[in-house]
Amino acid sequence: MAGMIKEFKEFAMRGNVVDMAVGIIIGAAFGAIVQSLVADVIMPPIGFVLGNVDFSNLFLTIKDGAVAGPYASLAEAQKAGAVTINYGMFANKIISFIIVAFAVFMLVRGMNKLIKKEKPAETTKDCPRCFTSIPLKAQRCPNCTSELNA
Repeated sequence: MAGMIKEFKEFAMRGNVVDMAVGIIIGAAFGAIVQSLVADVIMPPIGFVLGNVDFSNLFLTIKDGAVAGPYASLAEAQKAGAVTINYGMFANKIISFIIVAFAVFMLVRGMNKLIKKEKPAETTKDCPRCFTSIPLKAQRCPNCTSELNA
């Protein structure tokens, strides 16, 4: 039993496991921020421009519930047991996804700029006579046998 606990501790403390846990926690927090951004900041002005439409309450009733419709809100329809297609909630999720995808793209773009890709050192040159690629230190071309200047 003690060996198994030691093995688990070694597994849990490996760098990539800890990194993954941190990523999941930050991702969940970021998801909550994006959800609030969409629901509380982006969608209200869009709804206002479209005539005071609350996207989270856009739905299509497929089958009435115990109390017949029409229903004033999605919560009212769900309380009545109606079967609905919640396309407004779907629109909110699509906007959330686009924001997250854009944020991840910007993060990756920033990381790529920070990590400058260095060119590997050149190890070959072209022969001035036959234009064959040859090692930098070569003094004679192996293809045309021309002598090369240093």
